[in-house]
This record gives sequence, C-alpha cells and structure tokens, in this order.
Amino acid sequence: MDKAELLKLQTYLRRLFGNANIKVVPRPKKTDSAEVMIGEEFIGVLSLDTEDGDRSYALTMSILDIDLEGVE
Repeated sequence: MDKAELLKLQTYLRRLFGNANIKVVPRPKKTDSAEVMIGEEFIGVLSLDTEDGDRSYALTMSILDIDLEGVE
C-alpha cells in the first residue's frame, strides 16, 4: 500500500467512525498491511487482500481481557 492509499483509508476510517484522531501508518518492512492508531495508541492492523484481482481490506482489532477491566 502506498502513501496515497493509506491516506484514502485513513480518511474513510475517520469518516466511518467519526474520529479525526484515527491514523493509518505504514508497517516497517510490510507492504500489504498498515497499523491503525487512535492518537498514539495502536488499535489494529489493516490488511490488504488482492485475491481474484480485486482489492479489499480487513481490519483486525484484538481486545485483551485486561482492557475490559473497570468497564461495566
């Protein structure tokens, strides 16, 4: 994914989630995925899928049990 594609994805995610603090940043030594951040906090990985010649993206976000402590 090049810089222009990352910017398009960032704009889309910001609009979708209503959060201007979302950033999509390249991963070191990876061209088929990017990191998704809110502010300085890593929230997930955005992966590129080019199967069958079509481009699609998958956002993977892990939530740890310790992240849920104190949430009711």
